[in-house]
Amino acid sequence: MAERCRSETISLTADIIVLATAGGQWHVLLIQRGHEPFAGRWALPGGYVDPGETSADAAIRELREETNVVVPKAFRQVGAYDEPGRDPRGRVVSVAYLAVLTQRPTATAGDDAAAAQWVPVEQVVTDLAELAFDHGQILSDALDLAGLGPAF
Repeated sequence: MAERCRSETISLTADIIVLATAGGQWHVLLIQRGHEPFAGRWALPGGYVDPGETSADAAIRELREETNVVVPKAFRQVGAYDEPGRDPRGRVVSVAYLAVLTQRPTATAGDDAAAAQWVPVEQVVTDLAELAFDHGQILSDALDLAGLGPAF
């Protein structure tokens, strides 16, 4: 007998890792979450994909809304993150993107971000588990993709 098809509601989000150098040191742009879950914790900019929107377009929009930073659409996909339980709000799949900039634009918190800040990568990688959700793993994967993983 064939097993019944089971379904669950799955939400789609997009996250973006933005790297830039300043003073000979790599920095990553992080936001401090203004709301639960993980209120007050640092995270990658990102959010839900709107109807009719691609995940890449959502990444660009969320970055602009949360940090006032604009990047060209010329960035790379890091991967899709779909581990059950990665988000306490329910089943959420995130597509993550990497943008590497030649200069570090000014970031200003907006939308649901309490703060936006460029943080030295070396400082963040000392405790990736402190980032919200599974953003430590996403950042680690992005650093590997950028060829920066073994440097830390």
